[in-house]
Amino acid sequence: MEVGPPFPAYPPAPRPPAPPRRSSPWAVVAAVLTGCWAVGFVVVGQLGGWLADQVLLASGLDRAVWLWPAVALATVLLVGPPALLLALLPRSVAVRATGRAWLAAVLVLGALTLLRALPPVHHEAYLAALAGTAALAALLLRALPRRRAGGASRVPAPAATLFGAAGGLALLLPWVWLGALGGLLETVLAGVAAAALGALAGVLLGDAFWSPFAVGEPPRPARLVLVGGLVAGVALLLLAAGVGQSGAQLPLLLTLPPAGFALAALHAAARRPAGDRPAVRWLVGLGVLGPLAFADPEEITLVLAGTRDVPFWVAVAAGAGLAVAAVLAVAYGVLLARGRRPSRRVAGVTAAALLVAVGVVAVGVGQPGLHGERLFVVLREQADLGGIPATTGRAGRDARAGEVYRRLVDTADRTQAELRRDLRRLRLDHTPYYLVNAVEVDGGPAVRAWLSRRPEVARVLVSQRVRPLPAPAGQARGTAPAPTGPEWNIRMLGADRVWSQLGVDGSGIVVGSSDSGVDGGHPALAGGFRGGDDSWYDPWDGTRRPTDQGGHGTHTMGSAVGRGGIGVAPGAGWVGCVNLDRNLGNPGYYLDCLQFMLAPFPPGGDPFTDGRPARAPEILTNSWGCPAIEGCDPGTFLPATAALDAAGILVVAAAGNTGPYCGSIDDPPAPYADVLTVGAVDKQRRVTDFSSRGPVPGAAKPDVVAPGDEVLSAMPGGGYATLGGTSMATPQVAGVVALMWSANPALVGDLPRTRQILRDTAAPAEPSYASRTDTCGGDRNITGTGLVDAYAAVRAARG
Repeated sequence: MEVGPPFPAYPPAPRPPAPPRRSSPWAVVAAVLTGCWAVGFVVVGQLGGWLADQVLLASGLDRAVWLWPAVALATVLLVGPPALLLALLPRSVAVRATGRAWLAAVLVLGALTLLRALPPVHHEAYLAALAGTAALAALLLRALPRRRAGGASRVPAPAATLFGAAGGLALLLPWVWLGALGGLLETVLAGVAAAALGALAGVLLGDAFWSPFAVGEPPRPARLVLVGGLVAGVALLLLAAGVGQSGAQLPLLLTLPPAGFALAALHAAARRPAGDRPAVRWLVGLGVLGPLAFADPEEITLVLAGTRDVPFWVAVAAGAGLAVAAVLAVAYGVLLARGRRPSRRVAGVTAAALLVAVGVVAVGVGQPGLHGERLFVVLREQADLGGIPATTGRAGRDARAGEVYRRLVDTADRTQAELRRDLRRLRLDHTPYYLVNAVEVDGGPAVRAWLSRRPEVARVLVSQRVRPLPAPAGQARGTAPAPTGPEWNIRMLGADRVWSQLGVDGSGIVVGSSDSGVDGGHPALAGGFRGGDDSWYDPWDGTRRPTDQGGHGTHTMGSAVGRGGIGVAPGAGWVGCVNLDRNLGNPGYYLDCLQFMLAPFPPGGDPFTDGRPARAPEILTNSWGCPAIEGCDPGTFLPATAALDAAGILVVAAAGNTGPYCGSIDDPPAPYADVLTVGAVDKQRRVTDFSSRGPVPGAAKPDVVAPGDEVLSAMPGGGYATLGGTSMATPQVAGVVALMWSANPALVGDLPRTRQILRDTAAPAEPSYASRTDTCGGDRNITGTGLVDAYAAVRAARG
């Protein structure tokens, strides 16, 4: 049998492709539930943490250092395990990738949230720690084994990178327009932190994350953009929650998550492995730069929420950012993910146009320049005011004030000479002070460390400065009708009886107000302004005539000397100084006004050489306090109030509105023994719940109480309004002293006798308690010696 040639060799028939592994619907349901739980818990936790901070701030309680670490721990323990199960159990590669991304983001969120234990005042230290932690997290995530992603490039990677940068610039634009930069180091560190966070996002949302969502050949871009973008949005929300000090993360919770869809579209357009990672870095890095660099987290506070201040503009910027992110998601999804091939030129022109727009906005309609904090440098040696004769009466008081002024200036000139010389050599802008021997200096942590090592320096505080707004906050106005006679608080004090029965209205006495300003044109106040070139000072804006944006100062001055039934001493004169802007101050501005009150000077004058102590007002009303968040420590103004006391000038100060907690009189100058500290009562002569109370170490506080609830007084623009607070009670006590000194000019400058009369003639007041057991060590620490009685005090002053 003949053997023929073998059968031809054919390749084996191709095996039919394996059907795609269908994910269990329960795995998808678990992923949806886990995502909803993560988003809900994190948003509530971040809002709750910020609100807790605000409540503590408004209540005058110490900052809870443990708060944010507790939030971090709760987040990791309650959100991490569901994400971990999602990363391990389901068969679906996409669901497991979802769990891995969310688990990594939760762990990063926990680490970043811990950083909020740093005091907000040390923002540079926080930003440096944020940058380091984000960079370390990026390195750790990069070192983890990851699933490789393949695929051929459809769009050149540089085009995707440029589109990513364009998206980031678009997210940054509202912040450049509406926000303002801090100091130089603060801005640089914010940029470094943003870059590190962008790098972290690039690793978190790298190729291994996107590839499980790019299924099919060719991949279906709709699934990648919608599903992958949604998963990426949750991961970005978790990352955003950890970015910034308390408050700064809130706008990012709105603006960053929608960017996940834009990033998904960029990945769909750039299929080369790692081709889209730079796009993630640019978009996320520039997106987080806005709140980090252009908003001060300490100004994102409910304290400023009553007007169009920083919280309002942050909300506007966040809303604009949300709109921009939505437009990016739709535009990139439609134009890039549908397979079109945009050229590098189109991407470059888009990015360049947005970069130019950012620059134009920054120098045009934005708030250009740097607006960082300053340093308040307190020197060791303070002026020796011992041995000054305690002469009284107008001439005696003027002589004392002149001697105090001379000694203060001499001490400051002598002890500050070398420091000022070095500051000039280093070209560091600075402002010297004499009432407290101190210098305010431009500078950051490096300058602070250098100053702290100098032998003549006792301590260096951070003097907070508010950043400028894109538009004025608007002037506060009043809508209440004008009074038709003496108001209830005037009648409760008996001031109306002093006018009618004793013929005393405060004439010949001048009251000085350091506050938000005074509307000098108000009908109730215009006639009492002392006039001259040394009766008004505005260190904030340099205004040359009495004005007031916030209304607080007009209201308080009206309660002291206003006419028409609102003021206790309507015949007294007044001078004013602006130490509050947008309800905030700092040690420097507070001291500017106190110096002006000791020795007024003309516009443009030098406080050291042009002061006129003989023109000092007799009584100062101070409805403000300087908490630690503004840069003060407990002893900041001790030398200032001691000097004013030595000069025979009575300092009256509000106890504060952080009751009913005991020991809540703590913001200077209220706790000082040489200050007359005033609490508030209501119409029933009962101490209000908000009125701060003692005990205070080394002093019995408050000294007295006065009406401070629902008090009607003047407001800018000629109107009236009813306000409450110890701020309202304080000027009424200043007015009572004006009546006493007007009735007996020999008492002017006799501060011990004046305080004694107020204590001896005070009427009983009813205390209020936080609880039945929390009595603050006795009623004396709640009511002081009682409710001021103007009629009895004036009669006692006459002798």
